[in-house]
Amino acid sequence: MNDDDKYVAKELSWLSFNERVLQEASSRDVPVIQQVRYLGIFSNNMDEFFRVRVADVRRLAAFSTGEDKDAARLLLKQIQSRVRELQQKFDEVYRGCLIALRRRNIYLINERQLRADQSAFVERYFRDNVLPELSPLFLKGATQLPELNDASIYFAIRMALTNGKVQYALLEIPTDRIDRFVYIPPKGSRRKKAIIVLDNIIRHCLKEVFRGVLDIEDAQAYTIKITRDAELEMDEKITQSLIDKVDGSLARRKKADPVRFVYDSEMPEDLLEILAKRFNLGKYDSFIAGGRYHNSKDFMKFPNLGPDYLEFDPMEPARLPYLDKPGSSIFGKIRERDILLYYPYHSFRYIEDFLHTAALDPSVTSISMTLYRVASNSHVVNALINAARNQKQVTVVIELQARFDESANIRWSRVLGDAGVQVIFGIPGLKVHSKLILINRQEDGYERQYAHIGTGNFNESTARLYTDFSLLTADREIGKEVANVFDFIRHTYRRFRYRHLMVSPNTNRSGLMALIDTEIANAKAGRKSGIFIKCNNLVDKPIVDKLYQASQAGVKIRLIVRGMFAMKAGVKGLSENIRAISIVDRYLEHPRVFVFENAGDPKVFISSADLMTRNLDFRVEVTCPVYDPAAKQLILDVLELQWRDRAKARLLDEEQTNKLVPRGNRRKLRSQEHLHDLINTWSDTFGMEGVDDLQAD
Repeated sequence: MNDDDKYVAKELSWLSFNERVLQEASSRDVPVIQQVRYLGIFSNNMDEFFRVRVADVRRLAAFSTGEDKDAARLLLKQIQSRVRELQQKFDEVYRGCLIALRRRNIYLINERQLRADQSAFVERYFRDNVLPELSPLFLKGATQLPELNDASIYFAIRMALTNGKVQYALLEIPTDRIDRFVYIPPKGSRRKKAIIVLDNIIRHCLKEVFRGVLDIEDAQAYTIKITRDAELEMDEKITQSLIDKVDGSLARRKKADPVRFVYDSEMPEDLLEILAKRFNLGKYDSFIAGGRYHNSKDFMKFPNLGPDYLEFDPMEPARLPYLDKPGSSIFGKIRERDILLYYPYHSFRYIEDFLHTAALDPSVTSISMTLYRVASNSHVVNALINAARNQKQVTVVIELQARFDESANIRWSRVLGDAGVQVIFGIPGLKVHSKLILINRQEDGYERQYAHIGTGNFNESTARLYTDFSLLTADREIGKEVANVFDFIRHTYRRFRYRHLMVSPNTNRSGLMALIDTEIANAKAGRKSGIFIKCNNLVDKPIVDKLYQASQAGVKIRLIVRGMFAMKAGVKGLSENIRAISIVDRYLEHPRVFVFENAGDPKVFISSADLMTRNLDFRVEVTCPVYDPAAKQLILDVLELQWRDRAKARLLDEEQTNKLVPRGNRRKLRSQEHLHDLINTWSDTFGMEGVDDLQAD
């Protein structure tokens, strides 16, 4: 088979994932306000796709040679075709959402639909709040354009003057300082709620922007958006600190080449031609004609002006009585047995309490932790600062090159450093993506280690939206190996042998390959075999090929993959023993879990690593075995329940058609809802006799 028969281009598979997000925006069992917010998620995803994925392909098309260049050019065409198709679907779903909102007396109106009283309100709002924030720029002759912010949207304005001339201008819409959605207070009936977007407020008052400067007969504004290459170009000056290098690279990112130019399809040709020349857009850039509005990512914050049922019902996290018992020490509980948490079904507050307790406990001598992305107002960081103030030795590894969080991480590194925390910036050429905490505590005359290994970031905000596992353990062997990971980060020349953990870039790939080989050998020998993997992305070709080999040996393989999926599942002779699904629902599925049947004695691992080349070879990632019987069983029950999802699970077939998994005569099971019941039951009985026998209902 050639590569086209064996693999799906990861960029095209990513667009297939974003189509699944769009499907949720039109799903009848999703509340209408949440449907609108899914449109925002789709748009935000698309921005990042162009800034990262398309930018990579564009560089290949521009700088590679021979077959690689031809392949990159073809892929760019395929991407552009698929993006146009998805944009058309987006527009259809958007119109459907407007109709659904109107049925609930919520009206998203434009400047042409304003009544007299609404017009007066909009004009007052413009004068008081908007006009002072506007700074238009005239397009004259060969005037150099400023570097436009790719997080913003702009109006390209064409003005017909009373003297017969035409004037052009650019105007940034200040959505970073003024809410995009403005509620118009009702006059009369309060049943009907009207919202107008900031864009249309400016359109309604457009001539006022230039009053006293130009005599305008007619003015029209057309929305444009630029998306830039997000790759950081690091300055190699030896004398520069890493912070300075990242700072400088972020400044250069603002001037990076555009990779996408989105414009209003109604824009006149003369204005479009001027902009294309001024932005120096080339043949490898994506010109996308769209509708009247861009930056639909703002829909993620779309307000609910109606009753609560127009959004998802809040679901309270399960309490864990084993940890909640008054007077009990969390360290004592972890010594008794490993503790597994599953967010957002459990509260992230348990991890915050773990750190706060460590910061105050006089027996704790040191805390080491990795930070990749943290909340804007981080309780985690506050706990670390408090620990340093309480004379603990605190070491934090901050990944400065966490994409799109670089500025925040620079700020946090300075805050922590000023508080006396030892800050390490990781390893040149390797991002530190592992989710580790190591606490050293003096107990009975010797030092004991308490470790955290997780699948998600230490971010209390995303922990309410992302599903992730956290393992707290006092296992001496695992604690020692976590300490070795921190030692490796400090001293990259050191090499360690790991008996329990698998650690990128050294042993994750070889360890996973060996585990798959064991399943192949078991299948050939007639022993029980099987592989069950849950991850965000599966695109690494050697791993894909090894799974193909396992399938051909008779190993039954089940995959739950949220995002990119380069494999062709269910193909006779290649992957007929592989089935794959994806689940998109109210929570973002984020855990990485690997399960191997192991001849009837399953091995279960949680990991920070996706099955991507960058995660296995160019990052510091940790994969950890789960030994506690109750924790292990919970993970198996969660996976089995999700595999039986018949509401939100979509097939990842050979063509990635995103069809719902056929329900047959089974009841409609929505796994994320049922998981609340499972986690509540498990949590209530955790630590009691018989918990290890709990099975998913």
